[in-house]
Amino acid sequence: MSQPFPQTLGELKKSPFHRLHGSGRSVKEEMRANLQELLRGKEALFPGIVGYDETVLPQLVNAILSKHNMILLGLRGQAKSRILRSLARFLDEWIPAVAGCEIHDSPYAPICRACRQRAAELGDGLPIRFLHREDRYVEKLATPDVTIADMIGDVDPIRAAKAGLDLSDELTIHYGLLPRANRGIFAVNELPDLAGKIQVGLFNILQEGDVQIKGYPVRLPLDLVIVFSANPEDYTARGKIITPLKDRIGSEIRTHYPATIEDGMAITQQEAWLSREGDIATSIPVFVAEVVEAVAFAARKDPRVDKRSGVSQRLPITCLENTLSNAERRALRHREKSVVPRIGDVYAALPSLTGKFELEYEGELRGADNVARDLIRAAVGEVFGRYSDGDDYRRIIDWFELGGSLRVPTEASTAECMEQFRGIQGLVEKADALLGSGRHPADQRVAAAEFILEGLYAQKKISRSEDRLFAAAEKKQRESYFDDVGETRKKWN
Repeated sequence: MSQPFPQTLGELKKSPFHRLHGSGRSVKEEMRANLQELLRGKEALFPGIVGYDETVLPQLVNAILSKHNMILLGLRGQAKSRILRSLARFLDEWIPAVAGCEIHDSPYAPICRACRQRAAELGDGLPIRFLHREDRYVEKLATPDVTIADMIGDVDPIRAAKAGLDLSDELTIHYGLLPRANRGIFAVNELPDLAGKIQVGLFNILQEGDVQIKGYPVRLPLDLVIVFSANPEDYTARGKIITPLKDRIGSEIRTHYPATIEDGMAITQQEAWLSREGDIATSIPVFVAEVVEAVAFAARKDPRVDKRSGVSQRLPITCLENTLSNAERRALRHREKSVVPRIGDVYAALPSLTGKFELEYEGELRGADNVARDLIRAAVGEVFGRYSDGDDYRRIIDWFELGGSLRVPTEASTAECMEQFRGIQGLVEKADALLGSGRHPADQRVAAAEFILEGLYAQKKISRSEDRLFAAAEKKQRESYFDDVGETRKKWN
């Protein structure tokens, strides 16, 4: 800020901050007021959150306007933690607090005994400091070993001994995470992992806003917004949210995976590390990016993949990064001037896929690698079907059915691939048509040509072996074999 912050309560009362913070409004009222201003200004409320404009985000806005504590329910990789962290932008940028206070007491109405004593002794000379909104967001990952002392606090016998105080004295308390989040937002990730007795300890905070520590008559009327996240499918495996606690949570908001390929691609483009350092430029063909995203959509529909576990949006993010890295490795090896991924690079990115989904029994029998390959093939077929709608690839298919074949190693250079692709009638022309009008670099043309071959393979119009040998479809090969046998018999007869 342009003007210096007040250093004492007296200076604060004479500053512009007094009008805003002297009223004693709560954190929920503060967030509501700031949200109202953003809505009036038609500003983006949750920058970086894609695909929730018509579903999750309106419900979040309603919860804040209603001054509710809330819980986000959804499978892994649905941006729950990111949404919780983004709530801090609805807090005031700066607020005054008593200097040295562990629970960020308001200098106007301190609630802890130590601050009340200092305020009574010092009056307007009470020293203050200012907290930034980012320092008012506290997050805790729930684990079964979390204790009440971790969350609420405990009596500190060492502090009592040093100060010569009785253990029942409020000044001997060591505050837990919740009191330390006072006047801010407290987030608990994976709530079902929190032991039942700890969840019980949250009752009073959610309903009355106060905590009790170690059974002593200590009442701290905390000012908090409490938000949770949970995976509903984990309730039986790792624990559950106890019913009385759910009853005290104002709004339950369900998240979901991207509804469209376009939303998924936007998220992946935003989150993936694609801007590589170095002298080699990178360019990802849109159909390659679509295939990577379609792999996640295929996995979410595949009966061999466990639906209860979900398929995280991290799958296409890491897959696209790995796909680009494989293309980068090839370009560096052949000293090429640009990095352009192909469909073969998606298959090379299997290590980024197999750890991102859980398999049902049938999938376990098939094996994670084979399931991942099947998913890529299904994704290629889906995307190629959109690009090839109404197009005729008969000339290319005929070339293979007449006995043609070629091997396209993932490590092959652009020049090597182009030389082979030119030998297939109509392939390069179709690749140019797929890329659109204008002149295109050779590496883009190679990527498009390989996409066509992989698309025809995915649609079972040609075949491909594991070592990437493209040939006629297996049925056609068998017919050709029997035709040859018949001709041989005629000659012998």
